[in-house]
Amino acid sequence: QVQLVESGGGLVQPGGSLRLSCAASGNMFSIYPMGWYRQAPGKQRELVAAIDTGGRTNYADSVKGRFTISRDNAKTTVTLQINNLEHEDTAVYYCNAMRGSSWSYLVHWSWGQGTQVTVSS
Repeated sequence: QVQLVESGGGLVQPGGSLRLSCAASGNMFSIYPMGWYRQAPGKQRELVAAIDTGGRTNYADSVKGRFTISRDNAKTTVTLQINNLEHEDTAVYYCNAMRGSSWSYLVHWSWGQGTQVTVSS
């Protein structure tokens, strides 16, 4: 079973930036589209960014222009660069391999612990 370890979160002021990283164990990483999801308190998990096996990216409207997803298949990592952070970005961020399409809430692996992003002045 692949294990996912997210890191890079923290407490930042509005307008700040963070770079989140997700490391996946195992050698199945490169064949799946990958997504970054987030879950704010009291809300459902939300897919915010995705990257397919060819490197094509897609974003939720709420993060377009501020979030950038990338992947390194050799290192089995997927990264989320977050700029111009807003209070509404406060959430726990998770990554996973998507199942069924390159924009999907169906995932292949068990969720990791996630990394907390808190935006506060």
